[in-house]
Amino acid sequence: MIIYVTGGVRSGKSRYAMDLALQQSADPVYVATSRIWDEDFAERVKRHRDERGPEWTSLERETDIHLLPLTGRTAVIDCVTLWLTNLFTAFEYDVEKSLAAFKAEIDALTRIDATLIIISNEIGMGVHAETEAGRKFTDLQGWANQYVANAAREAVMLVSGLPITLKSSK
Repeated sequence: MIIYVTGGVRSGKSRYAMDLALQQSADPVYVATSRIWDEDFAERVKRHRDERGPEWTSLERETDIHLLPLTGRTAVIDCVTLWLTNLFTAFEYDVEKSLAAFKAEIDALTRIDATLIIISNEIGMGVHAETEAGRKFTDLQGWANQYVANAAREAVMLVSGLPITLKSSK
């Protein structure tokens, strides 16, 4: 089962997803999709690691998330934006190939018997990207978000720390 959590930067997505995971499991998994790009980002990642308690199992994987040992677990996958960045650069900024690879991973994840809380960013609601690569990525992110939201049983958007239900199984 996929639960999709989206919102803007610092909207409370990660905290919401982590709290939800802890409500469902005493030993959740945190899947970090980020690549360490620079020293500043390394500090940010360390801060996030330190915020998680000992009950969390942390896994790091830039792509092929479906290959991780997630069966029977509750996992937070943080986040689609960084995961897509890894695919986008691997496929040399080819939107179609990146999106196809992402969709294949989501399809594979839907076949795993697990609760997967997938976090993403809504990046297309702000200023129009200045560069061609930025505009391509914004489109890619939007299409990827739509795909995950469609595959999800539940979808929530965080605005100013407040969850807004977009799709519910209840």
